[in-house]
Amino acid sequence: MGEFKTFADFRAEILRIIEQGAQKGILLRILGGAAIRMHCPGSDHMYELLKRAPKHDMDFVSYSKYRPLTRQLMKDMGYTPYVTLAMTSGAGRHRQIFNDADGNKAIDVFLDILPMCHVIDFRGRLEVDNPTVPPAELFLLKAQICDMNEKDWADMCILLREHPVGNVDKDTINLNIVAKTLADDWGFYYTVSTNMKKLHDYVGQCPGLSSDDRKNIEGRISAISDAIEKEPKTLKWKMRAKVGTARKWYNVVEEVQRDTLSGPS
Repeated sequence: MGEFKTFADFRAEILRIIEQGAQKGILLRILGGAAIRMHCPGSDHMYELLKRAPKHDMDFVSYSKYRPLTRQLMKDMGYTPYVTLAMTSGAGRHRQIFNDADGNKAIDVFLDILPMCHVIDFRGRLEVDNPTVPPAELFLLKAQICDMNEKDWADMCILLREHPVGNVDKDTINLNIVAKTLADDWGFYYTVSTNMKKLHDYVGQCPGLSSDDRKNIEGRISAISDAIEKEPKTLKWKMRAKVGTARKWYNVVEEVQRDTLSGPS
């Protein structure tokens, strides 16, 4: 694979993998910051101000029914699969890891769900957008992080700068998806609600935003927060709300150390 000199190089490799997968009947979508940048072509000036270096890692999501096919696809494209004992049970069953011949930490493929601080379920949602997951899930992927950094706050501003909120998926953050997801999980709700308040404070200092951008983003934050609060909550949500923060409400994310993996399988 070598080094990616520009984001265009990185993007080209992402699209190559997704397109090759599609030709073999495999549904793959890109996640994370790369997906936000690909879904926000009008914010290149912000990325220049943020001085983002090209990444070397790619995070995809697919369905578990494609597990054997995604493994063979990556091998055919020059990536070597690796496994750890942690990936054979529990949440680890929902993840595949691949490295390139040069030893770069290259690809993760998550299957059905993304188990991070909170679990995001992609079943039935990957057909909605291409080559990324839908904007609602892009929002949730960032908003579920308990320990946000500067890059995460900026990514959220960029996403909200270019996407209105509404009740559809097309180039829009679908409030129905966001609100219903959080109405069933108090911990997820609490993290996102807390982050929305912090994001509102961050908007004023995010580089590259015009005054109109800030106004639009603040309005979209308010609309998201209102939708979350108005959505009827499940009994499960209400029972967990009684416990509150007295018990940890999020999962501790542990990074897989790929340099200590057990080797190719």
